[in-house]
Amino acid sequence: MTTNWVAFVLILGLAVLPSLYAWFNIAASWDPYSQTSGLSIAVANQDAGTTLRGKPVNIGQEIIRSLQNNQSLEWRFTDQNSAIEGVRHGDDYAAIVIPEDFSARIGTVLSDEPVKAEILYYTNEKINAIAPKVTATGASAIVEEVRKNFIKTADGAIFQIFNELGVELENELPAIRKIESIVFRIEKRFPELNQAMETAIKDIGTASTLVTQAKETLPVLEEMARSGEEAAEALAGFAKQTSEASIALEPRIKQDLTVLNEAAVSVQQAITLAQQSGISPEEARSNLNEIGKRAEGIKNAATQLSQLFQRLDSAIPGTGAAGAAADLKRISERWGSIQNVVQTASSAIGQDSNAAESSLAKLKQLADDAAKLSGTLLTKYDSEIGPRISAGFDQAQKTAQTVQTELNRALKALPEVNQILQHAEAGLAAGEQEADVIQNRLPEAEQQISKLADGLRKLEQGGELGEIIELLKNNFEEESQFFAEPVVLKENRLYPIPNYGSAMSPFFTTLSLWVGALLLVSLLSVEVHQQETSFGSTTVYFGRFLTFWTIALLQALFVSLGDIFLLGTFVADPGWFVLFSVLISSVFMLIVYTLTSVFGNVGKAMAIILLVLQLAGAGGTFPIQMTPAFFQVIYPFLPFTYAISMMREAVGGILWDIVSRDALILLIFAAAALMIGVVLKKPINRAGSQLVQKVRESRLIH
Repeated sequence: MTTNWVAFVLILGLAVLPSLYAWFNIAASWDPYSQTSGLSIAVANQDAGTTLRGKPVNIGQEIIRSLQNNQSLEWRFTDQNSAIEGVRHGDDYAAIVIPEDFSARIGTVLSDEPVKAEILYYTNEKINAIAPKVTATGASAIVEEVRKNFIKTADGAIFQIFNELGVELENELPAIRKIESIVFRIEKRFPELNQAMETAIKDIGTASTLVTQAKETLPVLEEMARSGEEAAEALAGFAKQTSEASIALEPRIKQDLTVLNEAAVSVQQAITLAQQSGISPEEARSNLNEIGKRAEGIKNAATQLSQLFQRLDSAIPGTGAAGAAADLKRISERWGSIQNVVQTASSAIGQDSNAAESSLAKLKQLADDAAKLSGTLLTKYDSEIGPRISAGFDQAQKTAQTVQTELNRALKALPEVNQILQHAEAGLAAGEQEADVIQNRLPEAEQQISKLADGLRKLEQGGELGEIIELLKNNFEEESQFFAEPVVLKENRLYPIPNYGSAMSPFFTTLSLWVGALLLVSLLSVEVHQQETSFGSTTVYFGRFLTFWTIALLQALFVSLGDIFLLGTFVADPGWFVLFSVLISSVFMLIVYTLTSVFGNVGKAMAIILLVLQLAGAGGTFPIQMTPAFFQVIYPFLPFTYAISMMREAVGGILWDIVSRDALILLIFAAAALMIGVVLKKPINRAGSQLVQKVRESRLIH
């Protein structure tokens, strides 16, 4: 090499040339799936649209709008004929046609017989092997987007209805509980109902008798009504006098309530005075004793007023007197508490300042509560209770007058009553027959009510009604979003590699090292051509291998360092990447050199065959499980299998148990090659010398 510059340049080229093979392939496949925006897909929208619940809908146009914002592929929007022709002539890699009835078919989801919509997809697979897979992914993405949006919209409408139903059920829950209670009560009282029905049948007979007797006693009733009219007149007079008395009573009640309120206010002031720091203990105790005396009187007055309002409520319900009586009772209790606290505070003053201060604060709170209750009650009496009491007495007077009027009217209606009794007599006779029919159907009704009650009990025991309402009330937008995409794929990349080119660098680097070994044995001689010197076969084998090995090491360094520093290939462990390349290049060179040294041109052919088998059978591009059975069988016996695996460890992150296994098996391949070279080179070379000579005579093969 140092004495022949042509040999030097040639050998230097052989050292660099395999690197170019790897570098160009890695660069070409650096990130192909990010360059799909140049793949043309024709899109034709023929959708005529439809109308759903009075609203125009055109889903095809929505798809077109979404694709216009999608940069993953080159979408060409055209008509159907142009789209298909573009695919046929290779101008477009694929075509997507949205049929005329697309929206109409999706709209059939609201009908009794829904029909699935279709999107037509055309592809030309002769243009490129990979492009149809990429374009098919784009078409599938469109269908998936339509499906997701459809589910989201349809489920959104359904869950919105459920939400409204849940709210309505919750609002009607008291009514449902009431019906439930009624059903349980009816079920419980069915024995009584049966008994009541039997009693009713008996009573109908009794009523018939009574009607007959009423007809006979009608003249007596007429006389009684006349007497009642006179009594009602007297009652009206009494009611008038009572109403007048209530008018006189009202100012007194209001005066008493005012006194209560003023007393509470004055006590508040007295307590405030007792809390002042400048007052002497004797004066404070004197004030407190005065408060205690007044509290006794106010308490008794509140109790008496409470009793008065209770009597008014009994006499005239609905006036609010009962609430006033309860408020007065609370006021009385507050003044009773004030009495007790006054004694405690009086004892503490001058003895225990903290206890005195706490008692006075509590006394102030009780007085504030009493004043607030008194003031509220006084206001309520003016605006509500007083007017209602007066109105009640007026109503009593009017009622008495009404009774008098009605009795007078009853006297005039007695002839009609007589006629009604006659009709009632006939109706009771018919009712007796119907009652018998009802009694016969009661057992069936009882059975149905029992079934309904059992169902309600199960629903109640499981707490299912409340759960159903809560489920229906869920946010319908979130529910529809969930069902449109119920599962989200969370990716965890254990050995992340940023681009496709870096991921393919183990394969192309390994391949370039084998190709480099083939180039060396194709252009450099594995034999010694010095006629004046005779070497043994073992000496030639090892001596020439050292030359090939030296160049192979250079090839490994060029390609591995170029991958890292020239291309910027991602490598997790750069140092080991270079060392693994050196080891793999050494083993490959030994294998290819041994085949050529031992078998000559046949050995070169064997190395090429091994290359072909390893391209498909070593799992460099596709997972070995995706290849035919033949390649899966030979996979464990190929050097590429372990070389690529070792390089992948350096690129992604090393697991030393895998590296140890791969290195051991590669060394086994190297040892086998050495055994073949040492043991078989001499006998095979001697046996094939005549054949080699004959081949050279052809002047076609060196």
